[in-house]
Amino acid sequence: MRANVILFWILAAFFAIVTSVYTVWTWADSGWAHPEWAGTVALGLCFVLGAFIAFYLGRVRNAQGAELPEDRLDANIDDGDPELGFFSPWSWWPILLAAAAALGVTALAIGWWIFPIALVLFVVSIVGWVYEYYRGHFAR
Repeated sequence: MRANVILFWILAAFFAIVTSVYTVWTWADSGWAHPEWAGTVALGLCFVLGAFIAFYLGRVRNAQGAELPEDRLDANIDDGDPELGFFSPWSWWPILLAAAAALGVTALAIGWWIFPIALVLFVVSIVGWVYEYYRGHFAR
């Protein structure tokens, strides 16, 4: 995490420099009348975002009191490999959930009459996925 903090502080400093150079450059290009505000604000907000993330990660690193396995030179690969949970390898329900999401987005583009179909497909798919191991061949 220390490397991430350093990288985000470098990124924030880069955007601060680029913001100031861009502001002065566009101000001089307009005959010292006004800078170009859209790019100046966008680059300034990139600086703020990089600084926020660097500050947050630095605070989290200090609060943890320990280094991540990625920061230690003597760490093994298995040290940074946590258990992520149980996933059903033969389940078809996530594919149907993706289809329901695709139909929902399609309803935004084409017409609202598709949305109830997507909603019904979503409800059926989420219920099937949640209760997949309660009945049938995989029941426990």
